[in-house]
Amino acid sequence: MLNLYFRLGGAITVNWGFLFLRIAIGLSILTLLYLSQRFWYRSLWRVTSHWGRLPLRVGARLAYIVLLLLVIVTLSQGLFFGRGGIARQSSTITVFTGLWFFSALFAYLAVKAVHGLERLWRLLHAAAKNFPAPPASVAASSHDVAETVPDPGRRYFFRAATAAAGAAPFLTTMYGFAAERLNYQVRRIEIPLPNLPAALDGMQIVQISDIHLSGYMSPKQVRRAVDMANDLGAHLAVVTGDLITGSGDSIVDCVDEIRRLHAPLGTWGCNGNHEIYARAEDEAAYLYRQAGMKLLRQENAQIAFKGASFNLIGVDYQRERTSRGQRQQTLAGVEPLVRRDMPNILLSHNPNSFNRAAELGIELSLAGHTHGGQIQVEILDHRLSPARFITDYIAGLYQRPLFTPALNEHAAPNASGTRVFSPSLFALNSSPMAHIYVNRGLGTVGAPVRLGVPPEISLIVLRTA
Repeated sequence: MLNLYFRLGGAITVNWGFLFLRIAIGLSILTLLYLSQRFWYRSLWRVTSHWGRLPLRVGARLAYIVLLLLVIVTLSQGLFFGRGGIARQSSTITVFTGLWFFSALFAYLAVKAVHGLERLWRLLHAAAKNFPAPPASVAASSHDVAETVPDPGRRYFFRAATAAAGAAPFLTTMYGFAAERLNYQVRRIEIPLPNLPAALDGMQIVQISDIHLSGYMSPKQVRRAVDMANDLGAHLAVVTGDLITGSGDSIVDCVDEIRRLHAPLGTWGCNGNHEIYARAEDEAAYLYRQAGMKLLRQENAQIAFKGASFNLIGVDYQRERTSRGQRQQTLAGVEPLVRRDMPNILLSHNPNSFNRAAELGIELSLAGHTHGGQIQVEILDHRLSPARFITDYIAGLYQRPLFTPALNEHAAPNASGTRVFSPSLFALNSSPMAHIYVNRGLGTVGAPVRLGVPPEISLIVLRTA
C-alpha cells in the first residue's frame, strides 16, 4: 500500500511539472509577443512625433492599432476556433497575421541583442577607463584624456547595426514567404531493405506530407504538388498526415486534390496531429474511401507487386504523452499487424515512433510532422533547426538495427550521409537495419515561411540490402 502511495504521488508530481512547463512556455511566448508589439508601437510613436501635422500623426497611430487588433482577432480565431469569421473571409489577413507576428518578434529580439552588445561594450569600456594605469609621461596622459571623448564612429556603428538587425527579419521573412515556401523540390532516395524480394527491388513510392491546406496553402498550390508527384510515375502513392491546419479549413477541398494522385498500387495515407486537433480523423477516412483511396488507421494491407508482396501498415498520430503528461508507448497494439513473411512499411506521421517500429521489426517507416524545422540555419558547419527540440529525426533518411530495444541514442551521420544510431553499440555490418524517411512537408504552420527547408515531394526507391 505504501509503495502504491509513492507511485501515485510521483505520477502526480510529474503531471503537475509537465503542466507547469507547458504553461510557462505558453506565457513566455505570449510575453515575447506582447513586448515585441509594444516595442514597435513605441518606435512608431517616436517616429511620428516628428511629423508636423497632427492628423497625420494620429492617423498613422490609429491605423497601426486597428491593424494590430485585426491581427490579434485573426490569431485568436485560428488558435481557439479554427479559421472562422474574418479569418475565413480573407486569407490575405491570415497571411499578414503570420508574417507580421513572426517578423516583428524576431526583429525585436535582434534589435535587443544589438542593444545588449552595445551596453556590454560600454561597460567594458568604462571598466577599462577606471582600471588604474601605471605611471606614464605627460604625453601619454594627454592621450588618455583624448580617448575619453565619445567616439561618434562607434555610436553610428551601433545605430546602423540596430537598423540592420531590425530590417533583416522582415526582409528574410518576405523572401521565405514569396520564394522558398513555393519552391517545391523532388528528392529521390534509394533505401536498401533487408530481405527485400527481388521482385520489389526498384519499386517506387511517392510521398507527400503536411499539406496544411489553409489560408497559407491554396488548393491550386496543392494541385501543383500533385501534378509533380504524378510526373514521377511511382508505383505507390502515400500521404503521411496533416491535410489541414485547423477546424475551419476545408478537408474536402484537400482530399479533392489528393484524389488526383495516380499510382498503379493506389493512394494510401494516415492521419496527422492536425486531423486530431480539428477532430477530422473520421471525416478524413470517409473522404478517402469515397475517393477510392484508403486511410489506414491501426490497420494493415498486403499489396502485391510483380508476384511479390509487402505489408503496408498505417496508424493515426502517435502521442508520446497522455493528456495528463504521462509518457506512453507509441505503436501500442501494432505488433499483431507486423508480418514476418514479407517486408513491412509503416505510415506514421510522428517520426518518434521509429524507435518502437524498429524494435517491432518494421523495415521501413515513412513520416512527416517536422517540416524539417521549417527554418534552418547553418552556423560553423552545424545545422540548427527548431525541430531539434521535439525529435532526433528532423528530415531525411535514418537507420537503426532491427529488433533492438530503443535506448537513449542520438543521430550521427555515417559516410553515406544516412544517420545511424549508436554505431558503437552494434555490429552494424552484420545487423539488419530498419530505416525511416522523414519528409519535409509541403505546407507551413505558424508563419507562412520556409528558410533553408524547401517543401518536398519524395520519390523513394526500394533496393535489396
